[in-house]
Parts: sequence; C-alpha cells; structure tokens
Amino acid sequence: MIDWTANYGFFLNEQHDMLRQAVRDFAEREVAPFIRDWDRAGATEGGTAPHMIPVIKRMGELGFLGVCLPQKYGGAGFDYLGLAVVCEELERVDTALRVVLSVHTGLNSLAVFQWGSEDQKQRFLVPQATGEKIAAYCLTEPNAGTDVAGMQATAVLEGDHYVLNGEKTWISLADIADHFLVVAYTDKGQRQRGMTAFIVERTMEGVQTQPIHGKLGVRAGNTGSVVFDNVRVPVANRLGEEGEGFKIAMTALDNGRYTVATGATGLIQASLEASLRYAKERETFGVPIADHQLVKRMISHMILNLETARLLCYRAGWMKNQGIRNSRETTLAKWHATVESFEAANNAIQIHGAYGYSDEYPVERYLRNSRGAIIYEGTRELQELLQAEFAFSERENKPLRCELPAYDEAVWNA
Repeated sequence: MIDWTANYGFFLNEQHDMLRQAVRDFAEREVAPFIRDWDRAGATEGGTAPHMIPVIKRMGELGFLGVCLPQKYGGAGFDYLGLAVVCEELERVDTALRVVLSVHTGLNSLAVFQWGSEDQKQRFLVPQATGEKIAAYCLTEPNAGTDVAGMQATAVLEGDHYVLNGEKTWISLADIADHFLVVAYTDKGQRQRGMTAFIVERTMEGVQTQPIHGKLGVRAGNTGSVVFDNVRVPVANRLGEEGEGFKIAMTALDNGRYTVATGATGLIQASLEASLRYAKERETFGVPIADHQLVKRMISHMILNLETARLLCYRAGWMKNQGIRNSRETTLAKWHATVESFEAANNAIQIHGAYGYSDEYPVERYLRNSRGAIIYEGTRELQELLQAEFAFSERENKPLRCELPAYDEAVWNA
C-alpha cells in the first residue's frame, strides 16, 4: 500500500518520521482496540470520559503533550511541524485524541509559552508539558461563540485578586482539566479592548464543571460547561496585561486552528485507508468494488484532498517555524481540511454501503467526528469571510503583538 506520508522531505526530516511512528504505535496499540467501546460508552453514559485520563497521562509520558515546547519547560523540543505530525496520527485513530492536543497544547500551553511570565511558565507550562496537569481553554459562552464580544463573563479587580464570574460552554476536557485559560471582561465598555486572560485553577473555590450529554461526535472525549462563581483569581495568574485578552484569545485560536486542520488531514487519511481496504475485499457483480469507476472516483477525490490539505497545513507549520504570521494560511488550511474530512468520511460510508451505517466499521464514527470541526475554532463561514477580507486587504496580516517564537533547535533542546 502507498505510504501517504512519504515524500514530504522538503518539510519534514527523519526525526519527524520517527515521531510519527511513535505516535502511530501508541494510538494503534493503546487506543484503537478500545475506541469503539469508549465511543459507545460516551453515547450512553454521558461522556465524563474516565478512560481519557490515563490515555492523556500516557501521552504526556511519551512527550506528545509538549511536543513543540522547549525542553527547559518539560517539552520534547520538536518544531511546530512536529505538532502537525502528532495531530495527524492521533486523529487517524480518533478525533478525541487530537482534541486533547488542540486544547491542552494548541490553545492553552502555547498561549502560556507565548504570553506567560517566567514564573507562569514554571508553575503552569512545565506540568502541562509533561502531562502532570491537564489544561483547557474557556472562551465560548452560551450566547457567545463566533461573536466573542458577546461574552458576559467578568473579572473585577479587588486588591491583589480578580473576582471572576461567568459561564463557559462547549469546553473540551472541562471535567478533567486542572488549569483553565479563561477570557473575561475587565472593562465591558471597551469591548474587545476590555478583555483580559487568566489562568484559573480547578482547586480555586467557586469553579464548577459538568459534562454535556448527547453529542453527535467525539463521544470518547469529554466536553462540558464551566461555571465561575465569585472565583478569586490572583493577579499573578493574569496572562498578559489587562486588555490583552482578545489578542491572546485570537493568537491562541491561530494555534488551535492549526491543530484542527492537521488532525482533519489525518481523518481524511483514515477514511481513505478504510475505503481502500474495504473496496478490495467487497465484491459486487462478480468483481471487487474497487473495479467500479464511481468508487475509484470517490477514492481519487480523497487522495486529492489529502494531499492538498497536508500541503496547506505544512506550509502554515513552516511559517510558524520561521516566526512568520500565518493567520491567513492557517485559516485556509483549517477551512479546506475540515470540510474535506467530512466529505471523505461521507464518501467512505458510501463505499461501505449499509455496513458503513453501522459502527461495525469505523467510518460512521469518522463522519460524526468530522462534523464538529467545521464549527469549532471558527466556523466554515467565518473562514470563508476571513479569506475574502485578506484578499481585499480589509484584514491586514500583521502581528497583534508577536507571533509564536521562531523555532530554534539549539534553544529548544538546550
């Protein structure tokens, strides 16, 4: 069978290949045999996902959670393309695994790495990179999704603490996270300029979480709501300065979208591989369905979209490595990869026929899991509008404050 990850040497090196094999071995050995049962349990029992805690801890032990962080902060010292490789291989087995990287690493840890003080990096980033602590990202609210300015959460300064109140929803890892990156208004009259970011710890009095039941997909993972009821957050836990919360949230979303895009690329590959296997085994009219032209057509479209999605993602990763602002490129990769992962999974079900409609085969799970990524971390419609605004120069592709630090192998591995 073709190695769908070969011949990307102009982006990747031998270390990336070794990392890919390590992630694939882990996912196929420690998750793939159990994922159908975990997915079923999530549909019937509500999704606190107790099985995910040891899996996440194991991912930390193997270095995946801090894959693109410097070793001085507990990371593995890989570049940002290493993060892409991990996300691809995790979602190739199940989206719930990649969501961990998106939220814990992409949205939270990289934000602390970019915006945090040295004290915050030691207190929060180091245990997160090793998996000792699990991290989540709290931006979305019941009435504020794409319209971030519609949030209601507030943080009022009282002495050396902020008093935080509000509710966040659709928060991945809500029930199992130790640290929450939370954005709230410190001056609502300033709208985006009045938002501030905080690192909230579960042990703080007034933090409550509860799972969201009845999800269409990602049932093996935990998603919930987080309520902050007069939570006293030390000034030392403020990330960045007052009024920088919106900038922090948006730069974090650039990193989150990158992980979603690379994960969706892995899902396209999973759909392709499942379809190829089945098409060779299943016979109709006396021949394998692989011989039917319209099946070949669906397969060929998966190949095209796999290759284009991977190229778009790796370009964004290369730009991250250079310290070049990549909002436009990452947005494009996220839009294309997520939409086409849904299409690939949909065609995979068509190729499997009636069997694809059952969880006897993984493709129905691929379809359910793929749908959410077209919404979260910025809807398909938002990505379309952003691309047009970039093209018309309505949205300058300039840093809000700074891009992620450019990758320097000597520094990352010091």
